[in-house]
Amino acid sequence: MKELKIIQIVISILLIIVILLQNRGAALGGVFGGSSAVFLTKRGIEKKLFILTIVLAVLFFIISLSSILFFK
Repeated sequence: MKELKIIQIVISILLIIVILLQNRGAALGGVFGGSSAVFLTKRGIEKKLFILTIVLAVLFFIISLSSILFFK
């Protein structure tokens, strides 16, 4: 039970870091005249961060749900 909470905290911190890394470059496009209507494909590290965000979010959801359902 205690290990599950520690894992949940570690995953949540990693998820916060990955989300902040994704948003760092996105907000600067509008400042320099970029349009938010242009959609580009994700490449390189941006694609890996996107996939890592999905994986961490799913893991966080599964661990949170299991701790609620099985360890009351």
